[in-house]
Amino acid sequence: MKTRLSRIALLSSCLLLSSQLLAEPKRPECIAPAKPGGGFDLTCKLAQSGLKDGGLLKAPMRVTYMPGGVGAVAYNAVVAQRAAEAGTITAFSSGSLLNLAQGKFGRYDESAVRWLAAVGTDYGAISVRADAPYQNLDELIAAVKKDPGSVVFGAGVDPQKLRYVAFEGGGETLTAMLGGHVQVTSSGLGEVTPQLDAGKIRILAVLSDERLPGKLNGIPTAKEQGYDISWPVIRGFYMGPEVSDEDFNWWKTQFDTLLGDEDFAKLREQRDLFPLSMTGDELKAF
Repeated sequence: MKTRLSRIALLSSCLLLSSQLLAEPKRPECIAPAKPGGGFDLTCKLAQSGLKDGGLLKAPMRVTYMPGGVGAVAYNAVVAQRAAEAGTITAFSSGSLLNLAQGKFGRYDESAVRWLAAVGTDYGAISVRADAPYQNLDELIAAVKKDPGSVVFGAGVDPQKLRYVAFEGGGETLTAMLGGHVQVTSSGLGEVTPQLDAGKIRILAVLSDERLPGKLNGIPTAKEQGYDISWPVIRGFYMGPEVSDEDFNWWKTQFDTLLGDEDFAKLREQRDLFPLSMTGDELKAF
């Protein structure tokens, strides 16, 4: 009886493995809806590394870039032109969701795609160059109140009142600040921490409810400086609306496995992201 059960178990394992191998896409691709170097790029490369290192994806996954409208161009392209691509996942963030909710993605709403997985969370951060005169958020706000035109921002404030320059993604924004073209950036924390480690920038505030753990504990929150702002940044992926259940569930299974893996948790931590694990229907409801 034990031998028979062992054979059945072995056969079942082989069938499961065969189905997974058959379902695996031949040319996996992650679309980062911005230019290289920002949060979307970080999100795609996190999945690229995690799936490869964990042995969950045999074929190498390429990262391609499709900038425009904080994800709007990619969203419309996936829905209208690449709806059934089984091997394509596209990165999204809280900024994508905000613009989608405000109707800035055009005729498609949040029900137009299949929400696959959220793999981590980041937090907004207000950053300046290391040699900037502002030591904290109060000093920056005071300078803006005194002369709104004296400070050039590289992200979202009212352009009618302040000097504002729009960029495609956090990577381009950070490059502009380091080059002296803008003086302040508002971006995801994970996008700027490499330059913080290099001593090239100063983070005036992180937009979390409490100070973050570990090496980031020395960064003050906006809240503790008297500004009631919290901005968590979801990092995750969606797929086209016509992707089959079989193909979607293959990806979901890989991400379910990945999100429970300790090695992936270390990869996420190395990129200064924090745990947030949701897939399939749970993410869709969220």
